[in-house]
Amino acid sequence: MATGVPQYRRPAVPAAPPPAPAGTSASRVVQYDTVTVQLRHGLEAVDILRLRRACGAVQQTATGTAVAFLVPAGTALRWHLTGSACTPGAELLPPTDPRWIIPPSGPQPYPRPTDAWVLRSALCEAATTLTAGGLGPL
Repeated sequence: MATGVPQYRRPAVPAAPPPAPAGTSASRVVQYDTVTVQLRHGLEAVDILRLRRACGAVQQTATGTAVAFLVPAGTALRWHLTGSACTPGAELLPPTDPRWIIPPSGPQPYPRPTDAWVLRSALCEAATTLTAGGLGPL
């Protein structure tokens, strides 16, 4: 059915990280990409995602002026959203570091990433909310 609106499909995200390559320790190797947005915009998106119970691990950048969402590896290849940047790889903080906004939790020893398409939707909603309030995300 052609509606004139592009149809997007959410990419399949593995439920668990891939096993470690041969010759490495038995622990699992997890790869992430990082979506970074300005602090106010990111915190508004965190609130939206938490209400939807869809927020993965989120950390504040070293400078404290931005928020970094962990997303599945490969997201950087197809991420295009004004006001944000997606870079391959992520520098994970120790679990007790105070810069975690949403720290890793649960029985898994690795942080849960935020679904990239859900994050994109939350960032757009956050931008709309901030703009309507006269605060603007950018």
